[in-house]
Amino acid sequence: MDFAAILLQWFKKNGRSLPWRETNDPYAIWLSEVILQQTRITQGTSYWERFMAQWPTVNDLAAATEDEVLKAWQGLGYYSRARNLHTAAQQVVELGGFPQTFKDLKTLKGVGDYTAAAIASIAFSEPAAVVDGNVYRVLSRYYSIDTPVDSTKGKKEFQALAQSLLPTNEPADYNEAIMDFGAVQCTPTSPRCNTCPLCETCIAFREQRINELPVKSKKVKQRKRHFTYLYIEYEGKIAIHQRGAGDIWQGLWELPQAEQLTSATDNVWKTEAQPLQKGVKHLLTHQILLADFYLWHPKVHPQLPSDFIWIKRQNLDNYALPRLIEILIKEIPT
Repeated sequence: MDFAAILLQWFKKNGRSLPWRETNDPYAIWLSEVILQQTRITQGTSYWERFMAQWPTVNDLAAATEDEVLKAWQGLGYYSRARNLHTAAQQVVELGGFPQTFKDLKTLKGVGDYTAAAIASIAFSEPAAVVDGNVYRVLSRYYSIDTPVDSTKGKKEFQALAQSLLPTNEPADYNEAIMDFGAVQCTPTSPRCNTCPLCETCIAFREQRINELPVKSKKVKQRKRHFTYLYIEYEGKIAIHQRGAGDIWQGLWELPQAEQLTSATDNVWKTEAQPLQKGVKHLLTHQILLADFYLWHPKVHPQLPSDFIWIKRQNLDNYALPRLIEILIKEIPT
């Protein structure tokens, strides 16, 4: 029995039961793939269910505002995914329906090779192989390939290998099988080699190289950034503003930063504000954020830039906030 046949047999017994696998609706499949790009299944499933309940069709999602989509996405991080999701939904509506081929699906905003292959194979039965972290891990170990998976050469090599292994008559089941196999059996750490149906022919297992593979060449460089946030409450209202383009958290709402205050206001808050938290650490993929947090009840209306708005605290739930701001606000006495 060959590699693909063994995987498919394993999948029939061990495949995960997931709600988007009960349909061939490209919208439902696409939504699941975008949500799960940087999210665990357990967390992502509840978001997928909420999105499907709030916007059952791609037309419904396209008609939503960006603020509504960002608010529904809150807590998942990587907010560019939400903005791309919204834009792509509008593209689909303009096209009159979902593109049905791998090539055409890639014209949608935020849809790369992996997502296009997943939708094309699962919704439209096109024999397009998916390659994600799970696939890299399974193939690199089974064939003992030490080409770095994050190199141009590695990406081409693994994509070609994945495509060559794909059974053209069962592309959806095979793609789901190899992804599940990597997530459940051939895990990043402590893989279940003793119960693996592929271990007898797995080169890395035979050569005891499991922990060495897959190989990555690039190390992510993280830079540190420091923020000083103020929770300014005046006459029962708090100040927030929406972040612009060109930085993290585009389109999300946040509290005032000390550097955004005028010099006169700056001098006042330093003497009146109450420190609540210092050095709160928040990790992003490429950045380490350190935040100080102050509570300020000014005696006179503070002067803030024109893009700030004043809202009642109970209305804060209507605005999509970065996770860091959520964490800080929990420190405010009620």
